[in-house]
Amino acid sequence: MNKTGIFYGPEKGSVAKVANMIADELGKDTTDIIPIKNCNPTAFKDYHKLIFGISTLGRTNWDSEHKDDDWDQFFTQLKNVNWDSKQVAIYGLGDQINYPDHFVDAIGWLYERLKALNVDIVGAVDDQGYHYNESEALIKGQFMGLPLDEDNESEKSPSRIEQWTSQLKKDGF
Repeated sequence: MNKTGIFYGPEKGSVAKVANMIADELGKDTTDIIPIKNCNPTAFKDYHKLIFGISTLGRTNWDSEHKDDDWDQFFTQLKNVNWDSKQVAIYGLGDQINYPDHFVDAIGWLYERLKALNVDIVGAVDDQGYHYNESEALIKGQFMGLPLDEDNESEKSPSRIEQWTSQLKKDGF
């Protein structure tokens, strides 16, 4: 299959909205958009190009009835995926204003788990133009994926997504 798989979680909200925006940029006919919720490692088998979408802050943090987010369930299954000949790009949502000390940390968490499995990760983004104090997603001045702040800078998301997907297209996405 020559399609790119866009796997995202949580299932609703801004992460899903951005998954659709990315699919629009890459081409709906060349992408499949799949919620990570209830996925298992076989879901990746037909894709050589994968995009993972994750949120740093969400219901998990303020809804005591919500036990975990969709990625928490899947993190333990990453080691069961055959990562040979696959490339992964990550996008993440965060809030620079209310949580400047943890901006898009989830990109970093996912990146570290994938790097430990020797996954080929592409799509790093320079940190210029973002206003934050700290981020676990940052390595040597670059975010290890596309950071977006739909709460405070949603107007910047379309151009950031366009630039990022142009970069990904050069990597074969």
